Amino acid sequence: MTGPPATDPADDSDARIIAGSLEQPEQFARLYDRYAADIHRYAARRLGDHAADDVTADTFLTAFRARGRYDTARAGARPWLYGIAAHLIGKQRRGEVRALRALARTGHDPIAACWVDDTDRRLAAQGPLAAALAALSAGDRHVLLLVAWADLTYQEVAEALGIPVGTVRSRLNRARRKVRAALGADPAFRTDMSDVPEVI
Repeated sequence: MTGPPATDPADDSDARIIAGSLEQPEQFARLYDRYAADIHRYAARRLGDHAADDVTADTFLTAFRARGRYDTARAGARPWLYGIAAHLIGKQRRGEVRALRALARTGHDPIAACWVDDTDRRLAAQGPLAAALAALSAGDRHVLLLVAWADLTYQEVAEALGIPVGTVRSRLNRARRKVRAALGADPAFRTDMSDVPEVI
């Protein structure tokens, strides 16, 4: 006689939490506790604090409602949550572009200023960078910022946005090339591709 596979009660993977929340919805709060601050920080960098509150709440509400469709073969829900957040941010694209253009004019990023060392040096570079980010297509900007600000791997970005890893690579390459060109770097200059997110 076979039954459901034995599960390890010590396993607190995201997939197990989501699966458990189908029977005990309150378990989903553990996922919120685990990732809400990161999702909020990412949304705030893109849209500002006020909109980030809404995006964070909507991200977890959407995830809660869709938890029955979550692929529990994926232990970590981080890319899934960032994908939901990116989709919601995409719906507010005009606000993001407005905020980036304002940052380009003023050079002041209130979110980064509160947690970045050497703030004066960084803020001097923010204006041109914000203008370059505003000029990117939404898809390219999503990929670049999920790598740079959310610290997702290429595979996680692919999962988050529901696109192939090859598309992530090409969008990231194109976005980095455009940002470098906008910041005055020679676009023909080839360097380690991991350096651009550190600048952002």
